Amino acid sequence: MALSDYGRTLEDEFFHREDQKLLQRLRELKKMEETVAVLSQASGIKNETTLKKLVELNVPPATLAAAALIPLVEVAWADGTVDEKERAAILQASEKSGSGAGAVQRSLLEEWLRKKPEPRLFKAWTVYIEGLCDDLSQAQINALKVEVLSNARAVAEASGGILGVGYKISAKEEAVLKKLEAAFKK
Repeated sequence: MALSDYGRTLEDEFFHREDQKLLQRLRELKKMEETVAVLSQASGIKNETTLKKLVELNVPPATLAAAALIPLVEVAWADGTVDEKERAAILQASEKSGSGAGAVQRSLLEEWLRKKPEPRLFKAWTVYIEGLCDDLSQAQINALKVEVLSNARAVAEASGGILGVGYKISAKEEAVLKKLEAAFKK
């Protein structure tokens, strides 16, 4: 084989590898676009930057659909455990909102109540709320904030003080409530 033939073979191999890398990158971009579209449909968020951030956080659409429950779970776990009264308050809020109607959402919720979710779940919720707020008027943001905080406060108050007497919300739960409220600021 002539030296020029070897050169051409090496060149062909190089471009073949580069083509494969480009094809893989195109597949990844297409998958991200599809995931972004599904997340947009599940969440109502239109902001592509926010949706891509949720994809980077590996938030599946089913989890996003259950996003309304994340603040409640976060408050319940604030003191390190979820007691039966907190659990009942979360399940009641889930049924009231319709968030727990689907089997996938119910399964997720049961898992979150059994085992404390990773911090990335709360981070994903924060990104979700920030993106949602981009698409809402200030009045809509305020209404959503009141709803989320009142549901979260109900969970925090569910356990009550010692023997139902005393301060109903612990300092740790209050700190989580403040973090929830901060997510709504533009």
